[in-house]
Amino acid sequence: MADSLRDQLLKTGLVQKLKAEARAAAPVEAKGKADARKPGVRRPDAMPRKHEEMDLAKAYALRERAEREQREQEKRAAEQRAKEKAERKRKLAALLDGQGLNDKDADVARHFPHGDKIKRVYCTPAQLAAINTGELAIVQHLGRYHIVPRALGEQVREVAPEALVLLCEPGAVDDDGVPADLTW
Repeated sequence: MADSLRDQLLKTGLVQKLKAEARAAAPVEAKGKADARKPGVRRPDAMPRKHEEMDLAKAYALRERAEREQREQEKRAAEQRAKEKAERKRKLAALLDGQGLNDKDADVARHFPHGDKIKRVYCTPAQLAAINTGELAIVQHLGRYHIVPRALGEQVREVAPEALVLLCEPGAVDDDGVPADLTW
């Protein structure tokens, strides 16, 4: 079962800290009065209930202020991430402007994994060979897949690594689970 707010404040130590501050700020009783009391016995009116409620109110205020500061900090961090993302998109758009090698008459599909799905881009037979050897790369921008030269793919990796979808390493063995000697 969830602890009450009072229990939570006690665990964090805010209430004890506030009580200690209140004791330090309270006027010291006359010495004669303190001597008249028996040691170890507290008067029931020594700490009035109103004082406790004031401490609890201060604790609520402190907690509210801390939560507000945390929300503002999270908001600033989210705004910063959004600015950085927009800047990456702008740089990516500038890099890819007019650099795509997609052919509108291409009829060979090159399938590749992207996320949890298998996607495809249509290319010419020469582009397919170049993609498989690593001379060309596939980049996603604005929901489309673009075939670009390897050098541009490397630049995209530096600016926005999530946009580079496929860049085969030259000379790497294709580990797609299909034996190389399998013929159709």
